[in-house]
Amino acid sequence: MQSTETTLITGANRGIGLALTQRYARDGGRILATTRGDAPDVAGVEWITLDVTDPSAFVALRDRLGDTPLDRLICNAGVYLDRAQSVDRPISAQDWATTFAVNVTGVFLTVEAVIANLRAAKGRIAIVSSQMGSSERAGGKSFAYRASKAASVNLGRNLAIDLAADGIAIGLYHPGWVQTGMGGRSADITAEASAEGLHARIATLGPATSGRFETWDGREMPF
Repeated sequence: MQSTETTLITGANRGIGLALTQRYARDGGRILATTRGDAPDVAGVEWITLDVTDPSAFVALRDRLGDTPLDRLICNAGVYLDRAQSVDRPISAQDWATTFAVNVTGVFLTVEAVIANLRAAKGRIAIVSSQMGSSERAGGKSFAYRASKAASVNLGRNLAIDLAADGIAIGLYHPGWVQTGMGGRSADITAEASAEGLHARIATLGPATSGRFETWDGREMPF
């Protein structure tokens, strides 16, 4: 049976975001996907140009949604600018700022922009974070990325508290080490496998599981 739900996915033009978009497009329903650049050709998907660091850019998104109830928001947009960063090889202050602007503030601005739509549907919010944001699994280096992903988990946990009364559930997910431009060719799993696992996790997300941090294949991730 084809879905009648509305899904919004950010950072959807490549990698995990594109695989998620393709996966949800197969379910049917209304799929809105955002990109900062060119939009791939995916049947049944409405593409919206969006820079999640620009508050004014959300006007077009709100206009497109109108008063449509939003069943599912997947915050996937992210950057990894400090792959080789160490104390002796620091990245610039601007790259630190950009990392947080996309990976943390961008998540909040997206939720803020569509909160009325989410409330109308008692929808679900999925935040694609990373095990690199787990303080218990600190591995050193890549300080900006690790710190931003830890902050995104903290943001999601606090949103889960504040939005519980609205019936909005928030899931926090490590997508796996994925064969994308960010993860590299030697990564463990394909973007399609990650998307399939995330799809399954999000399908079971509800008030009872809101605020959990899990892997793409359902294992609990330490904070």
